[in-house]
Amino acid sequence: MAQLSDDCFAFGGPMMSVDEAVGLITTRVNAIADLETVSLVDADGRVLAHDIAAPLPLPPFTNSAVDGYAVRNADIPQTAEQAFPLDGRIQAGGLVQAPIRPGHTARIFTGAPMPPDAETVFMQEDVRIDESGRIVLPPGLKPGSNVRPAGEDIPQGQVALRAGQRLRPQHVALAAAFGLTHLDVVRRIRVAVFSTGDELASPGGSRAASQLFDSNRFMLMAMLRRLGCEVSDLGILRDERSSLANGLKQVAGAHDLILTTGGVSTGEEDHVKAAVESIGSLVLWRMAIKPGRPVAMGIIDGTPLIGLPGNPVASFVTFVHVVRPTVLALAGGLPEPLLPIPVRAAFTYKKKIGRREYVRASLRRGEDGALEAIKFPREGAGLLSSLVETDGLIELGEDITRVEPGQGVGFLPYAGLL
Repeated sequence: MAQLSDDCFAFGGPMMSVDEAVGLITTRVNAIADLETVSLVDADGRVLAHDIAAPLPLPPFTNSAVDGYAVRNADIPQTAEQAFPLDGRIQAGGLVQAPIRPGHTARIFTGAPMPPDAETVFMQEDVRIDESGRIVLPPGLKPGSNVRPAGEDIPQGQVALRAGQRLRPQHVALAAAFGLTHLDVVRRIRVAVFSTGDELASPGGSRAASQLFDSNRFMLMAMLRRLGCEVSDLGILRDERSSLANGLKQVAGAHDLILTTGGVSTGEEDHVKAAVESIGSLVLWRMAIKPGRPVAMGIIDGTPLIGLPGNPVASFVTFVHVVRPTVLALAGGLPEPLLPIPVRAAFTYKKKIGRREYVRASLRRGEDGALEAIKFPREGAGLLSSLVETDGLIELGEDITRVEPGQGVGFLPYAGLL
């Protein structure tokens, strides 16, 4: 488990910016050291433990990039088309028996190895066959055209996959192209997830008239699994300080991260802060972010705890900006900054200076073909429909106070947030 000191998240300011929060996490969370070996089919989403240098060049041999006809550079027609006798046929996966004779051409297919002394391939659609069966090649083709040299993609010995990369299908494909079957990865981050609040009931159970079915816990567990975590569902903790403290204390030693939702505001029935302080240490983050200002982070027996707001939209937004980088840091992952896509606003909006805001929006094409963002018509951090019926979040920086139609804004698609 990652063991942290009780003061490793100490922060003196009354309100923490999003960038300060992310910087604090990524620089002070200790990455776990436990590794495991997994097959390629199980490697997607895992964090690579070691650099991988190319054990062979890619491609491993010089080959044709197209279906066509291979010639020697010295035989490329310069000023007029020229007919060449056919000198063999080379298929992908086949062996080259002999070099092309001067003044001849060979039929070759995409991916087939180039014959010795041949350096250029004419595309089949650019040639014709005369009445005697000879191949007529046009003049002026650049030497070396339509050929993939050995090592053109990645030379042998070059570092191709770096430790800390969160593996995606394209990384798995590259490892397979090297002939690898297994990869060393960081073991999955173990996260304990609680919801807090007497107002919550678990789906499938009985619900009092004044209760809501707990949705945040299931959203957060789904998001954690998309980050490759091993998740323990620990249900709902009631709004009672000793119960919260006991529940948190019991799971701290067996997990790398504790994640709670609800109970982190400053009301007298929000007990997470007091419960954590009674068994560990906690700095209550009043982050300069909307939705999601009440966010807590602390340490219990060396295990970091993050307390997210109870409103589902606030919980979603703060997960993306606080929990996601924490999980990556615990896994020793390389930073994965969220880069907004530039789009055009199709709405008017006012906000306070000094606070970063995230506005739920859908995309459409304007009359000129440009992407436009349409703001969800209703406000409120408790509206799950606003996450379901939109495409992503408009990010409005701390210095922005107003958005007008036609103004350029940054858009974060939901698909790119995990």
